[in-house]
Amino acid sequence: MPGHANQPLPAGTQLQKYRVLRVLASGGFSFVYLAHDANEQPVAIKEYLPQGLALRGDGVGQPQGAAHVANEHLALFRAGMKCFFEEAGVLARLSHPNVIRVLDIFRANETVYLVMRYERGRALNEHIRALTEPVSELWMRNTFAQLLDGLREVHTAKLLHLDIKPANIYLRNDGTPLLIDFGAARRVLSAEGMKLTPLYTPGYAAPEMHDQRDQREQLGPWSDIYSIGATMYACLARVAPQPANARRQGDAVAPAKQAWAGKYAADLLEIIDWTMQLDHLKRPQSVLALQKALLGEAPGRRTG
Repeated sequence: MPGHANQPLPAGTQLQKYRVLRVLASGGFSFVYLAHDANEQPVAIKEYLPQGLALRGDGVGQPQGAAHVANEHLALFRAGMKCFFEEAGVLARLSHPNVIRVLDIFRANETVYLVMRYERGRALNEHIRALTEPVSELWMRNTFAQLLDGLREVHTAKLLHLDIKPANIYLRNDGTPLLIDFGAARRVLSAEGMKLTPLYTPGYAAPEMHDQRDQREQLGPWSDIYSIGATMYACLARVAPQPANARRQGDAVAPAKQAWAGKYAADLLEIIDWTMQLDHLKRPQSVLALQKALLGEAPGRRTG
């Protein structure tokens, strides 16, 4: 595929009953647009258009706006689109205040579109950057307890997020957190299903996400839990932790119970260290176990 950056759909483009207003975000696999529905209500629309696999038609040699995929990339593009569509379908069946609400899914322009409720607020990474004082312990416990409620719902639906990080946690204007951007998520498929390598973000991705060997068996709720812990760590440190694969070579991440001793409750710091264990068997094995610890309902934890 030629080295050509895809351009977003222009403002005013009609996608079924939705009218595109502007781009909200873009990445290697998709564009996200602000749009209005038939009732002029705002929605966010995510377009599956992976860079390197698909090019947008220019209206000259290809249909205007349509995804054009070379034959050698067609199988991978379709496999990714199938995962995107299936995961969107799972999310559409979820209705939880701490998980992005999917309103509609449709095919157009030789690809797939996901319509989500438009939320007003800002991403957690932006919130942390804007703070002039350290985050409070009460804020940490309340925010992440609510977020874990949403993640429990996701895991119950047999879905993993696999890209939890401050940029993918949205804080509404009222302060409630929202888990967004399942672009790296992969449905827990049967042994016969196709498994695409998930994207990951250094610093927040669990060690097993860096290891391609037997990844199907290694990935699980504990993988998202590592990312939750790394995000909590980043809220205190104001920077991402050392990437997990580098930690395996030489761990330079100071334990939270040492780095912030006396500034936060010992049990909160122990929980962060517990979630960030390199061995996935030493982490909480379920969101429920982590929630109970965060709310002071769990027995003692081992962080060594």
